[in-house]
Amino acid sequence: MKSPANLSNIGLEGALPVLAALPFVFAFSEKKIFDSPYQLVTASLATITCLISALTLFRKPVAGKFFAIIASISCYASLFIYISTNPFFALAATTILISTIFLISGFQLAFTKKRKNIRIENAKQRALWATASIPILTACHLIFDSDKTLFAPYALTSAFFIAMAFYGYWAYKSESKKHTVLLLIIFTVLILSFYTTAFTYLPYSLLFLSILMILSFPREKQLFEKKEHWWEVLINRPAHILISTFLALCMTGTFLLYLPASAKDGSIKFIDAAFTSVSAVCVTGLTTLDTSKDFTLFGQVCIILLIQLGGLGIMGIATIAMHAMGRRLSLKQEQILTSLTDTDHNDLFYYLKTILKFTFIVEGLGAIILSSLFYNKGAPFATAVWHGLFTSISAFCNAGFALQSSSLIPYQTIPLALHTVAALIILGGIAPTTTLLIPKWLSGKPVPIAARIPLVITTLLLVSGTIFIAIFEWNGALSGLSITDKIHNAWFQSATLRTAGFNSVVLSGIKASTFLIMLVLMFVGGSPGGTAGGIKTTTLGILLMTFWTNINNKRDITFQNRRINSSTVYRAVTIVTAGIIVWFTALLMLITTQEISAKDLIFETTSAIATVGLSIGATPLLDEIGKIIIIVAMFLGRIGPMTLFTLLSEEHSVSASRYPEAKISLT
Repeated sequence: MKSPANLSNIGLEGALPVLAALPFVFAFSEKKIFDSPYQLVTASLATITCLISALTLFRKPVAGKFFAIIASISCYASLFIYISTNPFFALAATTILISTIFLISGFQLAFTKKRKNIRIENAKQRALWATASIPILTACHLIFDSDKTLFAPYALTSAFFIAMAFYGYWAYKSESKKHTVLLLIIFTVLILSFYTTAFTYLPYSLLFLSILMILSFPREKQLFEKKEHWWEVLINRPAHILISTFLALCMTGTFLLYLPASAKDGSIKFIDAAFTSVSAVCVTGLTTLDTSKDFTLFGQVCIILLIQLGGLGIMGIATIAMHAMGRRLSLKQEQILTSLTDTDHNDLFYYLKTILKFTFIVEGLGAIILSSLFYNKGAPFATAVWHGLFTSISAFCNAGFALQSSSLIPYQTIPLALHTVAALIILGGIAPTTTLLIPKWLSGKPVPIAARIPLVITTLLLVSGTIFIAIFEWNGALSGLSITDKIHNAWFQSATLRTAGFNSVVLSGIKASTFLIMLVLMFVGGSPGGTAGGIKTTTLGILLMTFWTNINNKRDITFQNRRINSSTVYRAVTIVTAGIIVWFTALLMLITTQEISAKDLIFETTSAIATVGLSIGATPLLDEIGKIIIIVAMFLGRIGPMTLFTLLSEEHSVSASRYPEAKISLT
């Protein structure tokens, strides 16, 4: 292609030259520009290759992407001295590098309809993108480097002059006098700052001036010709809407919990607010703070609301609210929701109404029973009601948050309390439509295969988990209890390991055999349509049926006189593989960065990925980078690792052509 005409993302030609100054914003010290020649070489290489990428990306995309990747890696290398000594900076830089490489690799030329005055519109895009890159550079400088830089102000100024050049070219081509006058005023202010004390506040001046330039651009639809609004880009696919809604809820929760009104001491660390928010939204239960001691009533209310919204799904609640107000969903919105809920279009509203009705009825009954138990235990009436409601919602949503510092250990000898919470956990971990079929299933009547598989696997896991825990911990974690209490607590632990996070016994001294059983139960988790995490019982059921079919040398996988489609098997294998990849990556990062025993980190990682919330003592020992890794693990565990990989992949049409089969030996 000879010229970059009719491209909607041509603004990158303006942004990349400005961002080329980034290595020189960071690669410095207080006394000299560079700590070593190595930094000078890598920073220079990053800047040069970034400039080359800007010139070639739209003319020779393959070469442009290659130079952009080299620039990203060189910039990362120039920061290695600081990365090796600052774990938080290391995690942020590595995450940005990986994300940048993914974006560059997937970059494609975005053509748009032919417009009038193409050269002027392209110049406007380059100018806008270049100017919008200045706040990014100044923010990086202010956040990470403060006033310790020696060369950074000059790098920022150079980048700003490049942005001004793009801005001036656009003003000249469009023959805009007011923009030309504004540019001259900004240039004058910038020059005067070099000869006054204002140079000390140069980054703030550049930030202000760049925002002023951005606001001066005319608001025309032709600038970014898009068929969709900006918010529709986030929700045009189920993976997008799932991630964007949970992310927005996590951010809102972090803001609310960071408010002085949420903390009993008036303030908590931002990382702890974020950790608690993500744990609540992702219904995990891991926490670095004591919910009852560190949060006020307002903070506790925020936490339980985050749990409820995260457990039920904010999109489902919003859909029911819109339906109640008489508003209709668009066809596209209905398609997204039916995909997320795995239901038929005609059953969507019935399914969502059933979820809400079932949830509130079960949580209400659980709250009444637990409140009475807490009241009989000696708690004041108001406190008992609040603790009962909080625990009921937390248990049904499989969150594991409790207003007792020692969870449910004080109630380990009260069977009604244990079985009430266990029942809430089990019912919350199964889809409401499946739960309503339990009486029919127990009576021996036929139920749909989609309900029978989770019911069978859930029963199998609950019973086997109880037996194993009772056998292995009879004289261990369960010692000191009566025979009946040992059985009650073994059952409770088997239930809570299904991604709930409550505990009625101390887990720090569990045996290795129990440890392995717990890992398996946590990793499997609950059932589709419920609030639990993990790979889901149906996935395990499909894999077990696949195993049994191959053992018996059968060609098709059948269950209840129904054949399981091969695509379902592929999906089950993909879910397990994606979960293992995310689990291994998170575990490797934790083992590398944390001085905590591998056993504790394995348990912590599995608990976070499966959104369980149980811990054997590693959570309080995590430093900031460890907390960030667990935050990401909890978030990925809630949305599902497969969703992440689906988001990174592109939709392609499936070819109808058939290829010859390949025979590969597996033994």
